[in-house]
Amino acid sequence: MKKFLVLIMTLAALLQMTGALSAAEDLEKIKIGFAFPMSGSAAMAGRYSSHGAQVIEKELNGKITVQGKEYDIEFVYMDTEGSEEKTVNVYQRLIEGEEVIAIVGPDSSKCALAAGPVAQNAGCSNIPTFATNTAVTEVGDYIFRACFIDPFQGKIAATYCWNAGYKTACIMFNNADAYPVGLKDAFIENFEALGGRVLAIEEYSGSDVKDYNVQLTKLAAQNADCLLLPNLNVELGLEIRQARTAGITCPIVCGDSADTPEVAQVAGSASEGVAYVSAFSAESTAPAAAEFVKKYTAMFPQELPNSNAELTYEATQMVLYALENAREISCEGVRDALASLKGLEQPSGIMNMGEDRNPVKGAVIMQYDSKGVSHFVSAVNPD
Repeated sequence: MKKFLVLIMTLAALLQMTGALSAAEDLEKIKIGFAFPMSGSAAMAGRYSSHGAQVIEKELNGKITVQGKEYDIEFVYMDTEGSEEKTVNVYQRLIEGEEVIAIVGPDSSKCALAAGPVAQNAGCSNIPTFATNTAVTEVGDYIFRACFIDPFQGKIAATYCWNAGYKTACIMFNNADAYPVGLKDAFIENFEALGGRVLAIEEYSGSDVKDYNVQLTKLAAQNADCLLLPNLNVELGLEIRQARTAGITCPIVCGDSADTPEVAQVAGSASEGVAYVSAFSAESTAPAAAEFVKKYTAMFPQELPNSNAELTYEATQMVLYALENAREISCEGVRDALASLKGLEQPSGIMNMGEDRNPVKGAVIMQYDSKGVSHFVSAVNPD
């Protein structure tokens, strides 16, 4: 009986593979899925992400030529609402219903970790944009990312603080999310290695928390040289404002999630001087960056692209690179081409893919001014 079941399963797998090959040969339209929070508390980040993809979508105008053959191409956008459960459902719909060749997004580690196994099990390449937690790409060989990882940005934040003369630090973080936990740990490791001291750490559970006064009052009593808030953009505005109200006057440093205008809008005047790690600066004079900003602002004249937009643009460029360099137009072909990606010019610089499916790329330090507008401070390249 067991041998019979094994035979049936093997035949089913072979038929599935044969069907996939036939579909690849008869393919007329290529679909790329996009999974972002179009609604809910993180909708602003999702809007920027969608805009980044739409810059490329407009250029393609529904057509792509791959290996001398022209295909129709469609970008399929779906709303994750910033929820792990919703993201899993979106992945299933994109893979099973829309039969996309790859998925770009989501923009958070928690959603990427929840839905990544769906893409891996289906053999569909997935490129989260802003998911910096190290575990994201450890899900499997179909999972890549467009951003740097938490150990790198944690090191960048720690080095920035140390070089700025901050010898002591305090931290408040969300213990219910993989992103702040990973960034916090990386900062502590690198800051202490440089000789710095973390005087106190306070935590809370979940993005639904709105009152941080108890934690921040305790941290204010420490009189540290800087405060690290490694949390999500939907939390940072209130945290920054309440930190100042609680009597914390030292510089505040955040991770790349702070690169959303909503943070400064909610924080108000308290955002002045807040520094953060970012994947990209719209003030960059590099040709690829300047060209991207030009195209973006032509389509969306009321805004400059932030890291959400730029990372989605880069992730989409990664899929197009894979299509152009794949040995065959299939999910497996795209995966193999992504794994060997090398020398791709992006707005953030030249991108190469590491063996762990994490890109080798640099970062920048940004800082908000008195009007809540962020500006370039310095660039940092990987060792």
